Amino acid sequence: MEKVSIIYADTYGLSPLRRALLRLLEPLGGMSAFINPGDRVLLKPNMLSAKEPDKAVTTHPAIVQVVAELVRESGGIVLIGDSPGIGSFSRVADKSGIHSAARESGATLVEFSDAIVIKGSGTFRSINIARAYYEADKIINLPKLKTHEMMTMTCAVKNLFGAVIGTEKAGWHLKAGRSRELFAHLLLEIYLLKKPTLNIVDAVIAMEGNGPGSGDPIKRCLLIAGVNPVAVDVIAGELAGIPADLLPIEREAEKMGLAGALRKEIELYGTAVETIPEIRFKLPSGLDVQFGLPSFLAKALKNQLTAYPEADKETCVLCGVCRDACPPEAITIQNSALSVDNARCIRCWCCRELCPHNAMRTRQSLLLKVFTRLSGAKKTQESSSSEPSGISR
Repeated sequence: MEKVSIIYADTYGLSPLRRALLRLLEPLGGMSAFINPGDRVLLKPNMLSAKEPDKAVTTHPAIVQVVAELVRESGGIVLIGDSPGIGSFSRVADKSGIHSAARESGATLVEFSDAIVIKGSGTFRSINIARAYYEADKIINLPKLKTHEMMTMTCAVKNLFGAVIGTEKAGWHLKAGRSRELFAHLLLEIYLLKKPTLNIVDAVIAMEGNGPGSGDPIKRCLLIAGVNPVAVDVIAGELAGIPADLLPIEREAEKMGLAGALRKEIELYGTAVETIPEIRFKLPSGLDVQFGLPSFLAKALKNQLTAYPEADKETCVLCGVCRDACPPEAITIQNSALSVDNARCIRCWCCRELCPHNAMRTRQSLLLKVFTRLSGAKKTQESSSSEPSGISR
């Protein structure tokens, strides 16, 4: 059985957060069960972009700081690294508060700028991984629980995509991003190249809606931890109230036969699951509804059951960030206007994820609008006919 621990935590105050993290790790053996004296331990938070901690875009710096302190107390040498999707590493570290967390905890910030080629044995024969990530003795993965317009949810497995250096992310979106299943397979192969030693999820304040960069903070008051990131994601999906068939990473992990992909393989510890109130995160407006359809039907309706990115003319300043980041080069700026070639667009939503002005919105097709309204009405009926319950066991 894969162990996943859950603890109630309603504040980022350092003292209560430390107590919560100690309780969280207790069923797993405590931090000393994972760290040996002298280990070079890399903390891998979510450092998507230069946003303040209260925006819930990045892992909260208090969690980074306390985990770093616990690692040092176990004799580890702490490094903190990532490859931001937009902006310089130093600016993201400053704005997100992670620079301060590193200073207060005695950790060293490490920018992922140098990569090494790692040979794989799966679908992708070689993947360039940040040297600092791959050569660390131990990895502690510190994801933020958020919705995600391409993958529905980003948590433990998706956070490891940060091991790919920023300039190469667009290339992987182009190679694998035309299919959510293929992109999920890529993420799982990255995880298997260098498995994290421990995963600790920041779900005190999570994100719903148009995540991972433009969603709304939602108070979930939880910390989640486990050795297996797939198992951690399965539980995180339940805690976010997201149907399993909308989570391509978990579905692909099950196809690959990976441990932790099945709920029956996971044993929960910590906060009594019956006391955790059910919350259904609002899902991204950019999600299509092709999941579960027969392949021939999904292909035929691809352009009818999807949404497209579109610039909000009132807030777009034509900075060109979305254009430069677009993997298929579907975005152009001409005659003082930004346009998206829907035929080239692969709906990876990098433009919305990386826009520093939150100026990219979604435009749903007519059929998707109708389907969404019908689906929303059905969910409302289901909610009114049943009482809220805790996480399913």
